[in-house]
Amino acid sequence: MTVASLHNGRRERFAQELTKGKSAAEAYVEAGYSGSSKSMQEAASRLSRNVKVQPRVAEIQQRGAERAEITLADVTEHLKRIAAAAEEEGGAPGLSVARAAWMDVAKLNGLVVDKSESVSVTHTITDKPMSDEEWAAEYGEGWDRAS
Repeated sequence: MTVASLHNGRRERFAQELTKGKSAAEAYVEAGYSGSSKSMQEAASRLSRNVKVQPRVAEIQQRGAERAEITLADVTEHLKRIAAAAEEEGGAPGLSVARAAWMDVAKLNGLVVDKSESVSVTHTITDKPMSDEEWAAEYGEGWDRAS
């Protein structure tokens, strides 16, 4: 059963805070409610038993549990099924999808690492000209200094 967000914004926030593990009193304050300590405790307790709040809390908890169940292995298996189906389809579009799915599998599992190479080149500026040996070491034997 899907329960839409509560129309009352403070009640929705209260339900969300409860699912984060806060006590009813803490969730009550986080949702923007106020009052004396005793009346606030009673109101928070009453609100946590509300017939609209309870199903919303249950739904938020269920959705969180479903998200937590999706693992790297699940994603990998799903991508492998996509790749296999695309390979069976064949043709350039199917093979392109298969290749992309297999690359995603490899990346997710650490077999391929996207990296960029950064090369830093430093030159020393001096008023002393290079010797023929230094020139050859820097630019190779085939370079003519005159040109």
